[in-house]
Amino acid sequence: MFERELSIGGMAWHVTTRKNGMEHGKVPPNRVGWSCHRNVVTGIVCFGNAVMEGKAMSADHLHDREAAILQRLAAGLSDQQIADDLVLSLHTVKWYNRQIYSKLRVRNRTLAVAQARALGLIDTKESQAPAPATARPHPSTFQRRNVEQRVYFTNSIDGTRIAYAIAGNGPPLVKVANYMSHLEYDWNSPVWIHWLEELTREHTLIHADERGSGLSDWDAKDISFEAWVRDLEAVVDAAGVTRFPLFAMSQAGAVAVAYTARHPERVSRLILHGAYARGWLHRDLTEEQIEEEKLMIGLMRVGWGRESPAFRQVFATQLFPDATLEALHALEEQMRISVSPENAVRLESEMHRIDVRALAPQVNVPTLILHSRKDEGVPFEEGRLLASLIPNAQFVVLESKNHLLTENEPAWQIAWDALRSFLSVDGA
Repeated sequence: MFERELSIGGMAWHVTTRKNGMEHGKVPPNRVGWSCHRNVVTGIVCFGNAVMEGKAMSADHLHDREAAILQRLAAGLSDQQIADDLVLSLHTVKWYNRQIYSKLRVRNRTLAVAQARALGLIDTKESQAPAPATARPHPSTFQRRNVEQRVYFTNSIDGTRIAYAIAGNGPPLVKVANYMSHLEYDWNSPVWIHWLEELTREHTLIHADERGSGLSDWDAKDISFEAWVRDLEAVVDAAGVTRFPLFAMSQAGAVAVAYTARHPERVSRLILHGAYARGWLHRDLTEEQIEEEKLMIGLMRVGWGRESPAFRQVFATQLFPDATLEALHALEEQMRISVSPENAVRLESEMHRIDVRALAPQVNVPTLILHSRKDEGVPFEEGRLLASLIPNAQFVVLESKNHLLTENEPAWQIAWDALRSFLSVDGA
């Protein structure tokens, strides 16, 4: 057993590592104001908010977002004015306020400002109210944000290693692993970058790569729906979060439904985009549609991994019909990098067998479902069916052909306005 101190997110951590490799927090001697809680990375740990090695707290102990909010608190802005100025929800601002109060070891904004001034954390010359924002552009038009991400691995119930990552700051938001993801590459892809930026704008995002793809084990023996649900359970447990909103896209939506039905005490809100309750094998298909899908599976076997992008272009166009050439090429590359031809067939075949129609009525948390009216990847009627099965689910229709929304289409802003509003209710 050995002990060590490390810095995560600007805070000092004291961690005890035992022989079995498990890490447990321990309040170190002679530390005033240290407290223990479960951290998303290291398990049960202890941290000191203001007194570290007997030194006064410095600006380095505040995240950039916390420092920006503290400056505005000192300028006398209300929580709503801060939210408007920084393009955050009111709930998120209040969450950051609590983090600031905790680090400064105070109970309200007046004491927080006084303590911050005493510690030299606020520049008096700069603590003036910013000019009111006018005609503020939508966040997706801002310059790309530099978001720190940390990648970890955890073992699922069958020993398969699942890669997951934690990015951003704020209340936790869990995203279910979906098809063709790659935790590292996604941040450089026009297919996913805008999704990741928005998901981390007000939350700490916890997301993973599906077994058989991305940074997770590619040689997984079990590619099944049950394994996907078990993988989500493993990631959530490894991250150490107890209650959170759950976001899922496409086939991951069914996994989210199953998880929520099993663990209603952990999911505060459920958000599904382009999702469905039943796979191809359980839908009322024409003979022509059945033949088309068999042909698609056959093409995957022979064309997925080839240097020639011909097949990948067919598949990408189905998911992204209104995308730019740059985005289509990025999706083609994403397909090649994220999953092998063999695993693509195994994953796609299991998606066809999905059926959560019996589980959906058991979901008893607030649910938001978004679906493109002309979605060519997952028919609009499948989204409507899912919404009709989940009690009191809110259904938002997006005027788009894309299964994966691009950030420049009108539906993108509509989707995120609905999502932000949904998450801001009841402190989700």
